[in-house]
Amino acid sequence: MSAEDLYLDLLKKALTASLYDESAGHASNWLKVNNQVVTLPPGAALIQYRPLDEVARSEGRDWPLFGFTMAGLKRMDNIQHCLGQVLADGVPGDLIETGVWRGGAAILMRGMLAARGVTDRTVWVADSFEGLPPPSADDRARAPKDPDHSQEAYLKVPLERVQENFRRFGLLDGQVRFLKGWFKDTLPAAPVERLAILRLDGDLYSSTKDALDALGHKVSPGGFVIVDDYHAWEGCRQAVDEYRAARGITAPLVQVDWTAVYWRA
Repeated sequence: MSAEDLYLDLLKKALTASLYDESAGHASNWLKVNNQVVTLPPGAALIQYRPLDEVARSEGRDWPLFGFTMAGLKRMDNIQHCLGQVLADGVPGDLIETGVWRGGAAILMRGMLAARGVTDRTVWVADSFEGLPPPSADDRARAPKDPDHSQEAYLKVPLERVQENFRRFGLLDGQVRFLKGWFKDTLPAAPVERLAILRLDGDLYSSTKDALDALGHKVSPGGFVIVDDYHAWEGCRQAVDEYRAARGITAPLVQVDWTAVYWRA
């Protein structure tokens, strides 16, 4: 393996927390005492140890206690593959992820650009940095079985923390730009001219549709559209299928793992 391969392999394992058995633990801020629920003080948590399931972590099926992405190694490998292809083929454009959690997938993109010495592409990091929005009436009507995670504190990662995560890996610089807010408000006016990679991780129908409508036409020929939630969220799948049908996109959807797919523009 080359030095670049070794770096990217270690980076992916660190970002997914696949190196640490303890990352499979579960944290809660309450416990039961004599059948009574007791809430722990702020900043305290009860950690339940679980052995790391390497298959689940590889496929992004668990929520790591710590780490920087829930995507799993297969989806991280897919990002590396797609980015490597656009760099090899000279496909013009920047890179963006819409819905970033702790920033891990975007950190990998920036790390790969740094490893290759690429200085003329920007990594755009788009998120509310407040968690998921409540499902809209449209979301509920189209995908009534999709969950509502809008109150899930685990998913609410502030902008400052994501920026700090980039800094910890030595990757916070002028090639990383942040778009804070709901997609419907930020993406239509975002100063993104062309994209080589559009990675969607917005879960809901409305979030996926907003991102595709604002950015899909900016993907260069030969670029990639990656959909993290295609098989996991009915609303996401509907939004993608409607978008592709309305624009006559016939490029095949390629399976990444149990949920993610991608196509090449």
